[in-house]
Amino acid sequence: MSAPTDVTARDEVPREVADPPAPLRFAALGDSFTAGIGDPAAHGRRGWAGLLADALGDGSRGVEFRNYAVSGSLSADVREHQAPAAAAFRPDLAAVVFGTNDTLRHPFDLERLALRMDEVCALLAAGGAVLLTACLPDPGAVLGLPAALGRPLARRQHGVNAVVHHLSARYAAVHLHAGDPAWVADRSLWSPDRLHPAERGHRKVAADFHHLLTARGLATGAPPGPEPRLPRPGRAASTRILVTEGAGWLARRSTDLLPHLFLLAAREAGHAALGTTARLDEEHRRTVLAALTALIPSTAPIPSTALILDRADPLARADS
Repeated sequence: MSAPTDVTARDEVPREVADPPAPLRFAALGDSFTAGIGDPAAHGRRGWAGLLADALGDGSRGVEFRNYAVSGSLSADVREHQAPAAAAFRPDLAAVVFGTNDTLRHPFDLERLALRMDEVCALLAAGGAVLLTACLPDPGAVLGLPAALGRPLARRQHGVNAVVHHLSARYAAVHLHAGDPAWVADRSLWSPDRLHPAERGHRKVAADFHHLLTARGLATGAPPGPEPRLPRPGRAASTRILVTEGAGWLARRSTDLLPHLFLLAAREAGHAALGTTARLDEEHRRTVLAALTALIPSTAPIPSTALILDRADPLARADS
């Protein structure tokens, strides 16, 4: 008679415990728009990129977020300082939203800006990052400038957006179109300084990017809520912000933008009086085409003028 089997003594195959997935790495590059100006938090500023980072995972995979954006950054700053640091981080996702500050400086060189944008995108994409891009409203419309002053800025921002559209297609980026007039018209999206999104605006950008990332299977968490957690500043506080921050901005731009902008406005008014504004529009189209052509491999076709201008073109709108 055999001895009873001791089940506790049987050899058991050890179960392999799977390592938890590596955290999703998310880097954000840019200027004040991405640095979080207009969205104050308990320990500084948060912004749309921080809101999005909190909504990328569902608990099964962590998210490691680094925001390299610095208020006031130009494309040269992003290319020379932010991009190398972000590339060393080896992100899975990289937000590259910048260029508006270049439109608010003199001189403005769209082709040089386009080349810097391309270099930033190429550096991060080479490391395996999926890029997040966005086209933005022209600052003249956001500030509510008169047409003569706003139209030159609209041309510049449209040129930036045309470059962004082209690079977004080249690098298969997750692209957010935030340059349409609806963005400008909804004042609840903008902070009192009229230059940066308010908390509601940052939340909308984060939620819109989250929707696009979810469609690609790159975001699994719940989207950021649309409603602000902090009350909007009252009239007195809004006036104080507009006066103090607006005055500071004007002081900083009094040497590198405003004198040249007034010259552009005078030129604009002169062409309007002669009925030759179309010449300025055609000059702008040639500038944009030259910038895009500089980015296109020799084997690729040069885009037509029709592809340069889309339905959101601010130059297609009637002067107001």
